[in-house]
Amino acid sequence: MAKENWYSIQHPEHTISPSLLVYPNRIQHNIDLMIAMTGNVNRLRPHVKTYKNANIIKMQMDAGIQKFKCATIAEAELLGDCKAKDVLLAMQPIGPNAERFVELIKKYPNTLFSTIIDNTKSLHVLSKLAHLNAIKISLWIDINNGMNRTGISPDDKALTLYRELYENEHLIAEGLHVYDGHLRNTDPATRESDCNAAFEPVLSLKNNIEKLQIPSPKIVAGGSPTFPYHSKRKDVDASPGTTLLWDSGYGNAFPEMKFLPAAVLMTRILSKPTTGILCFDLGHKSVAPEMPFPRIEFLDLKHSKQISQSEEHLVVEYDDLTIPEVGDVHYAIPKHICPTVAKYDTLTVVKDNQVIDFWPVSARTQKSTI
Repeated sequence: MAKENWYSIQHPEHTISPSLLVYPNRIQHNIDLMIAMTGNVNRLRPHVKTYKNANIIKMQMDAGIQKFKCATIAEAELLGDCKAKDVLLAMQPIGPNAERFVELIKKYPNTLFSTIIDNTKSLHVLSKLAHLNAIKISLWIDINNGMNRTGISPDDKALTLYRELYENEHLIAEGLHVYDGHLRNTDPATRESDCNAAFEPVLSLKNNIEKLQIPSPKIVAGGSPTFPYHSKRKDVDASPGTTLLWDSGYGNAFPEMKFLPAAVLMTRILSKPTTGILCFDLGHKSVAPEMPFPRIEFLDLKHSKQISQSEEHLVVEYDDLTIPEVGDVHYAIPKHICPTVAKYDTLTVVKDNQVIDFWPVSARTQKSTI
């Protein structure tokens, strides 16, 4: 294919389908843009859940990023293996995960691990584990500022919880964790206004904590949609994740953010069962299926309409069957990249239209060694 098709690979006959292709030059662009938007690499805490891969972690570390966020113990262990300095597990550890979190701290003494809580029961569980293991555990209070998924409302109950955390001899109060993933208005000005309004109660809570003569809490805030606004706050660490690989969902909703899609699905036509119908080898097992159609955005197949999907197959209506043939290669950007990556053992690395490497998605599993 022509060189201007940045996504295509030469000799695709050597690459299985479906495959998830990644492009280091585009990833580097996205890293550089993240840093430029914050103006201070020390205020970035990117989320690794999107890519779950050591190579992309190391690209960020090479750019000066040392703080990360993750969602699973396996992702945290990967960051420990990469010698990341500061890792926030942004998932309240419950059940056996509380003990696993302690094992993580003990296995990687040179990495500062912290996690989140939103209730006194979790605080007491982690306090007891810290005492039994003769360690101190660093905690953030998870704040619910409107998403209503996890967290505690930034009111007097949150103030009481933070004070109890600060006064606990076995725990370290790090600050406030705020995820506002519900703020996705496609108009940038409206989204910024919504973000600022939702953040006001958090700032009030911070002020009330300071009035108790408690050291001012640090704040980790936002995801990718609100990253442009939290990145402007001098005393806040911004924590985007999808920005590293991007996808068509965010790309179409937030084009002003200028991140580049850096992950592409390579798929083949599996069958042409009847006139006007193409079937691709791109089922539920190969791309995130929770979104309504279209679940992918074809880069080289115009005027197509995705009509059904099953475990192994994606069925598409197409108005010109004179060109596509069974076995033909096509390329598409997933609508939701994070759960799509988790479906692949490896990322196929492409540079200058050549496959140059394979990167393991090593933290896609529920458990690594801990």
